Amino acid sequence: MNQIKAGAALNYVIIALNTIVGLLYTPYMLRCLGQSEYGLYSLVASIIAYLTLLDFGFGNAIIRYTAKLRAERKEREQWQMFGLFMIVYIIIGIIALCLGLALYYNIDLLFGHTMAENDLINAKIMMILLTFNLAITFPLSIFGSIITAYENFVFQKVVNLIRIVLCTFVLIFVLSLGYKAVALVVVQTIFNVLTLVLNLIYCKRKIGIKIIFGKFDLLFIKEIAIYSFWIFINAIMDRIYWGTGQFVLGAISGTISVAIFSVAILLQQMYMQFSTSIASVMLPRVTVIVTQKYNDQDVSNLFIRTGRIQCLMLSFILSGFIVFGQSFIKLWAGSDYTQSYLITLIFFISLFIPLIQNIGITILQARNQLRFRSVLYLIIATISLALQIMLAPKFGALGCAISIGASLIIGQGIIMNIYYKKKQSIDIVLFWKEIYKISKIPLLYTLLGLIIIQLISLSSLPILLIGILLYSAIYIVSIWFWCMNDYERNLLYTPIHRMVNKLKF
Repeated sequence: MNQIKAGAALNYVIIALNTIVGLLYTPYMLRCLGQSEYGLYSLVASIIAYLTLLDFGFGNAIIRYTAKLRAERKEREQWQMFGLFMIVYIIIGIIALCLGLALYYNIDLLFGHTMAENDLINAKIMMILLTFNLAITFPLSIFGSIITAYENFVFQKVVNLIRIVLCTFVLIFVLSLGYKAVALVVVQTIFNVLTLVLNLIYCKRKIGIKIIFGKFDLLFIKEIAIYSFWIFINAIMDRIYWGTGQFVLGAISGTISVAIFSVAILLQQMYMQFSTSIASVMLPRVTVIVTQKYNDQDVSNLFIRTGRIQCLMLSFILSGFIVFGQSFIKLWAGSDYTQSYLITLIFFISLFIPLIQNIGITILQARNQLRFRSVLYLIIATISLALQIMLAPKFGALGCAISIGASLIIGQGIIMNIYYKKKQSIDIVLFWKEIYKISKIPLLYTLLGLIIIQLISLSSLPILLIGILLYSAIYIVSIWFWCMNDYERNLLYTPIHRMVNKLKF
């Protein structure tokens, strides 16, 4: 449990650091690259991201079945499973390389009518670099999954912390020398490979894992394939939601629309991190709960307890962004990105329910019952894609955002809640009663904040920062006394109290 607590704590440190880095580094990068170059950079990255679907959900399968085999004390079966996945990932890496090369040779066909000749050349260079990066990543990614399955979160998170800091400094240095998007891709590739190699060394020397190539149980392979398939479908949905917009806009509107949309996507990713941080370290633990046949009430309690914590965090972020977001984006990214505020707001609101219920995905993974959610989301994501193609020519980036937001509200806000109640026996009625209790203060402060900022000009960074700090202080104090329960207060109080006691000595 210490590793879980430490992992969750370090996750929030990483989130805070990523947020700080994103807030400080991104405007510098935007101004160094320019709107068109940043749009090109985001477009190529989103295209390559589709090739990550070739993982087929095997990363999650490694985590689940390693945790399961460890609980059953089947060591040799673990080593054999690692050998199986190593072979699979090598094959996938080769396939990714071939597909990436195919995309490389068809860049002109896809984007030639919306891009200048120089942009096409840079796109090709970045495409080939990212393709080779991905081909290497697949075989080595198994070791990161093993570390997660063994609940060795501290090493993993510390490496990520160091990577974030060092990589950011190198990127800033490269930009200061006048290099553009291609150089950024080179730097990120180097750091990615170094991280993968460190995971390999740690697995071999500290965990002591072995990889055995031998006979495979066909029934076991079938079980893994079924489990991974539904995660794979879920991954397709995620890519359609968050990766298709850039592609559609790149083909229809050009790199400037992609840049505006990508700034909103960047903020959306920061927003999502605050929810997924807890769920990311809970899969091994939830798997144990399910394996040991805990009752439905235990699962419901976990769902509600985690949802309340996530709601407290995300309500604070959402409320603050509604009040200060427009001024923030104008000062942070520049006046060219003012439309990004409305797009980001659509993402934040539509993601609120999925994110406060994020632990539900982890529960479904542990129960190996992802089928319904995966099929549902695939259907809704496909509808979202169709709407993006229809709306993008007339409404641009805003049309893509509306398509995504509407499908999320229908899928997670309505249908999945019915499913959790009817099929997973989760007490959804009690969940929403608890959410209602802690939502009054955020709603009230959002309305008051919107009224007050109409009377105050937030045209300078110092005034904006003072406003955010005052709002945050009043908001947090109110939440502490009127929304949080004893369990939630202790989550914050206990580590702070321990830290203070240590500092005394």
